[in-house]
Amino acid sequence: MNRIGGVEMETGWEIKRYSDDCKEEWDGFVRESRNGTFLFMRGYMDYHADRFADFSLMAYRDGRLHALLPAHCTATEFCSHRGLTYGGVVTDEKMTAALMLGLFGEIFRYLRTYTSVVKWIYSPVPYIYARYPSEEDLYALYRFGARLSGRKVSTVIPSAAAWGFSTLRKRKVRCALREGLSIRQDDDFTSFWAVLEGNLMERHQSRPVHTLEEIMLLHRRFPQQILLYRVCRAAERTVAGCVLYVTERVVHVQYIGSTPEGRAYGAVDLLFHHLIHETYKDVPCFDMGTSVEEGGRVLNEGLIFQKEGFGGRAVVYDTYEMEV
Repeated sequence: MNRIGGVEMETGWEIKRYSDDCKEEWDGFVRESRNGTFLFMRGYMDYHADRFADFSLMAYRDGRLHALLPAHCTATEFCSHRGLTYGGVVTDEKMTAALMLGLFGEIFRYLRTYTSVVKWIYSPVPYIYARYPSEEDLYALYRFGARLSGRKVSTVIPSAAAWGFSTLRKRKVRCALREGLSIRQDDDFTSFWAVLEGNLMERHQSRPVHTLEEIMLLHRRFPQQILLYRVCRAAERTVAGCVLYVTERVVHVQYIGSTPEGRAYGAVDLLFHHLIHETYKDVPCFDMGTSVEEGGRVLNEGLIFQKEGFGGRAVVYDTYEMEV
């Protein structure tokens, strides 16, 4: 046993920084892990390598890989990868609470030895994504004095026990059906991106995180996990749509957009009725995304009201800070 910062922990960890020659080992571990998703595959993480100085870590015991930490560094901060929605420790079946304490302690030693960072910013993988309980890192955060620095509220529907749509949302679905709107799952990202960009600029004065070229590249790399659904009127005209990130346990709405015409006729309501109650009814969780601004300090009440009308309730995406 060893003690760091008053924490007694198991020793024996070896930390290695990720490099390109580790890609096969990294990706193989993500596929077999308890709580990894395709966002941690190098084909996803590395598409924006020019924007983030990757500093991902690989953790070994007795020569065997047992954990990964997707991360990058700035001059002063070691961060769960900010190019990802979440990015805590990815673990295998051998990880225990005591081993996680030791791993955190070894990461602190590594950072103090090989970097000049003064802060570790950590975003755990929300529990809904895990195939098996994996919150050893949350206990380690508490033991090492982490401070909760951000909390985003996402709206999640547990498919098997969904409460159903509100009266307003049901009325919108009926309107969409009367208007003859149709739903298509295809690769026409170009037509949807025009709707999405117009929607975001009009309502939020913002742009999508991904460019059209980036989302099409990622779709080609992950054709079964990144999917586009469009709502059309008058044959092929796109009036609404969404991009989904599909994992084993969670369908996550990455982007959603609608034209004024689509909003008038309930296009989004029809789309989510189809996705939640038909297409993905057997996936445990349907995550409609966050409804906050300024890192969670402002709640977009209109947006979350709409999502809660589909039967969703809150799951939080947290961020913690620790002094190095």
